[in-house]
Amino acid sequence: MKDTFKHKGMRNQLAQVVANKGITDEQVLEGIRNIPRHLFMDSSFEAHAYQDKAFPIGADQTISQPYTVAFQTELLAIEKGAKILEIGTGSGYQTAMLLELGAKVYSIERQKELFKRTSLFLPKLGYRAKRLIFGDGYKGLPDQAPFDGIVVTAGAPFVPKPLLAQLKIGGKLVIPVGENNKAQIMTLFVRTSEKEFSKKEFGEFRFVPMLEDKN
Repeated sequence: MKDTFKHKGMRNQLAQVVANKGITDEQVLEGIRNIPRHLFMDSSFEAHAYQDKAFPIGADQTISQPYTVAFQTELLAIEKGAKILEIGTGSGYQTAMLLELGAKVYSIERQKELFKRTSLFLPKLGYRAKRLIFGDGYKGLPDQAPFDGIVVTAGAPFVPKPLLAQLKIGGKLVIPVGENNKAQIMTLFVRTSEKEFSKKEFGEFRFVPMLEDKN
């Protein structure tokens, strides 16, 4: 598990690419500069690690495009110590980004193989979530609610009500909403009161589908 000056240089270039696409949060850009993305992928694909694109990681999942990770994270507007729930741990790259920003992270993954792999891998890089959970993301994590923010890293055909219910007042849910075989609309919900939410849409993105239950 090597991280060289060459890798760091490639990360600096990647951060510049993401900034050129409109990401302005300096902490998020610093996260891209810090996280050794090549270690999250099979070593034979190392050449692709610092391109701004998604890449397959097995179990029909992908490591998200860095711009998408940055975009979702920027929408959350995370403050240090914020309690964040991530739906879809996947490779752990988004998890690492949340931890880079000083969040307390709870993350749920429904694919057993990925859950096991990422649970062992993240601590080796020094990334320690509060909890990594094997479970159904549609249900959220009621025993740890409320959350300052919830981020969904898979395309959801609808917005799961339990996730909205688990936000603090002022809390944010960032979720790509749309049918599995089409692009999804990145959507931000903010809980404005006990029963009210504001909603904003931010254009089309492509995610793997969010599946119910666990396997």
